[in-house]
Amino acid sequence: MARFVRKLSKKIFIWINLLAVAVFLLACMTGYLTPGRYWYIAVLGVVFPHLLLVLVGFVIFWAGFKSRWFLLSLIALVIGWSQVSRVVGMHPFNGFTLEKKEGTLRVMHWNVARFDQMNVTASGNRNRQGDLDYIRKMNPDIICMAEFLESNNPREIKQNIPYFRDSLHFPYYFLAPDYRRWDGLYMHGVAIFSKYPLLDTQRIRFAGPENAKAGESLIHADADVDGKRIRIFATHLQSLRFDGNDYSVIKDVTNVENGAVNKSKGVLRKFRQAYFLRSKQAEIVKREMDASPYPSVLCADFNDVPNSFTYQKIRGHHHDAFLSAGFGLGRTFSSLSPTLRIDYIFTDPGIDVLQFKKTVLPFSDHYPLVADLRLADPARH
Repeated sequence: MARFVRKLSKKIFIWINLLAVAVFLLACMTGYLTPGRYWYIAVLGVVFPHLLLVLVGFVIFWAGFKSRWFLLSLIALVIGWSQVSRVVGMHPFNGFTLEKKEGTLRVMHWNVARFDQMNVTASGNRNRQGDLDYIRKMNPDIICMAEFLESNNPREIKQNIPYFRDSLHFPYYFLAPDYRRWDGLYMHGVAIFSKYPLLDTQRIRFAGPENAKAGESLIHADADVDGKRIRIFATHLQSLRFDGNDYSVIKDVTNVENGAVNKSKGVLRKFRQAYFLRSKQAEIVKREMDASPYPSVLCADFNDVPNSFTYQKIRGHHHDAFLSAGFGLGRTFSSLSPTLRIDYIFTDPGIDVLQFKKTVLPFSDHYPLVADLRLADPARH
């Protein structure tokens, strides 16, 4: 009887292992499939780190029993290594020093979630000041922000542009007001603030969802950094547009009795729409970056993971600052899953990433990224 149980258990584990390998390899394809058509496969990119851990677990499990079945997961990991290398930062001993070295450019990216100023509570004020204090501490030369809010009525909501200009000493900025409140109280969108002169600027407006009044933007500004011109791109790609109900459905999707399975259809529709729109937006971002006559830096909230079509399409030959100098999974979004890295700093191959830092802070649902860069010759590489 015991022998029968051992054989049956082994067969079950083998079949589970085979299924995990098949799903892992399918997830490895997400960067190559247009998500507008294969969105249901693209969703697997979100759980790729979990699949990676499962396969590593099976390698250890089978090796512990001295079984050759460990080769199944090991071979799958080798096949999918190009995808694994996009997810995991492999620089465990890289630190970060606040003091900037001469000849470097410190770039920061942060989705500041409107500084939480749409909430008129004391918590909202504390979040805004926390954001501003951290920016002052890191002392970036250029900062790109998604969901940057500016008030049109300082008696109701504090203004941010004057603070960045006068207190944080960013005299140059470019803001794309993607969203405006119906009564004109405030606007928010993508912004670039710089301590170096910003020369030419451009804004490209993306198409938004059918049921939305507006879409996001891709903006760029050419910065004159000590005589070297670099093009700074900033963008915020289509989000899932989840609300509180959607998050509740995701947490409770297995509870059939309360109808969460039926409600999850609305969540899946949002996934499908977002993947479709981001694939179109990725084409535009890629086109504009390739057309840049100067070395470029992209700061972006992709709302998509490193195994996605969006990431692969846009990154191209650029360096991912996190992969160049970071370690671990690099989570940048505080909700849903501890594995979500959806914010990025990409650099031209002619720009070296010297150090990188991500800080977990409670002020926004996204975490800020900071990278120190060394600029090469002004000629484009």
